[in-house]
Amino acid sequence: MPMNHLCAMNNNVTIHYLDSGGESCLTPLLICPGLSETAEEYEEFVAFLQPRRCVVLSFRGRGKSGTPEAGYGLEAHIADIEAVVKEAGLERFHLFAYSRGVSYALGYLERHESQVVTVLLQDYPPEHKQMTVDWAESYIHDYLIPYERLSNIRAEAVRGIQRESVQREFGFAIKQPLLIMRGLLEGSLVDDEHVLRYRSMGAHVEVREFEQSGHDIRSTEKLVMFETVRSFIDRHDHHAYEAGNLTYT
Repeated sequence: MPMNHLCAMNNNVTIHYLDSGGESCLTPLLICPGLSETAEEYEEFVAFLQPRRCVVLSFRGRGKSGTPEAGYGLEAHIADIEAVVKEAGLERFHLFAYSRGVSYALGYLERHESQVVTVLLQDYPPEHKQMTVDWAESYIHDYLIPYERLSNIRAEAVRGIQRESVQREFGFAIKQPLLIMRGLLEGSLVDDEHVLRYRSMGAHVEVREFEQSGHDIRSTEKLVMFETVRSFIDRHDHHAYEAGNLTYT
């Protein structure tokens, strides 16, 4: 499937994103990847969701995006999303996020509620975590290097994320239909307390549990996860269409 490789500018930082394009009456989907993921890792997911237009970005320091010396806090990542939304011309869209991308997406949603039709969050609590002092070097040497992922996220970006991370709990009201996907095996980052917190935030909350997965549901139960996402956003597009409005209000 051909993908359009495009760039948005967030101040002086280039943010690379993929856009499947296409003419479709379906509401687009914006994808916010996890900590060390790149846009290219979502091409199979995007192909599965055709003909729906999908836009997926590589956050700063990842993939083909720029790697500034500083600017790795929550605010900068929210601004990366804002830059891509503006450059791609997205007016109303479904919002999907995985792992640490969830905190960036929640930060965006809090500021731009009117643009988001539904929210789909995969295996991350409603918070922006402060990373411990020793986290960065452990992540680089115990995960990125052994699994050859330093081309996905640069070491200076990992150190910047640790250095600039500040703990923040999200608790604002989410009016959109909200889908929480979590694994039930060891490694999942969403426990029962986190589910309750999401339920307290959302007016319309669905929880989908994956019994054969920990944190990386897309690897262990890929097709089930893909279908779960497609079914959820298709259903809410259909409801909006039946109501005579292609967007959720």
